[in-house]
Amino acid sequence: MSFLVKDCALIALAAGRHATNLGELKSILSTIPADSIYHHFWGGLLHPRFDDPEYRNDFAVWVQRELHDHVLAERLAIIDPAEFDDLEVLRTTLIDLIEERIEERELLNWLPAAAPFHFLRSRIVVFDSGLRAETPEDLYRLLPRLSSGCIFYHCIDARRRNADHLDDFSMWLRDFGEPCAELCGRLAEIDPYFGGLTQLKSQIEEAFASFYGGAAR
Repeated sequence: MSFLVKDCALIALAAGRHATNLGELKSILSTIPADSIYHHFWGGLLHPRFDDPEYRNDFAVWVQRELHDHVLAERLAIIDPAEFDDLEVLRTTLIDLIEERIEERELLNWLPAAAPFHFLRSRIVVFDSGLRAETPEDLYRLLPRLSSGCIFYHCIDARRRNADHLDDFSMWLRDFGEPCAELCGRLAEIDPYFGGLTQLKSQIEEAFASFYGGAAR
């Protein structure tokens, strides 16, 4: 079966909710649709920020910038959403960290933020890149040509779409059986979140190159 390379773009949409303090953020987090939480963790990869590069999710950025609470910002910043197959567990983790910080510093529950946190959600628009692979070697040759949107769709969004929470490359390679088992294992070791899409693409290329012995493409 051919691997059809898709590209994508994210369209950010207002969720119609905003928080003006940490207590409100915690309250809204308990009821906001899970796709909004997904957007605030993963959406920044496709539209990277440059002012707060050490904070990978929007919640950590807001707490640091608008509430000036570096302790909670750092706790939120180290959350790796790739470790959560269930967004509801990620939601609970967020709420637990906020509650823990409020217990340590109660005034944060109502202290007004310099600017509100606006909850967003996103719609993904998918389109055909025109690229095709018939074999794993074909895919290896195509990797340098893949855009950030391709990497996001096949390595990030795929984890929501696939029942096994795997990237599309691994799902496809599994059909080739034992010869590609080692390559699938190398891809599984890559963390898709903290390095950004450029680094993620490089790590995927390195996994393929290592598997194929660095053979010319």
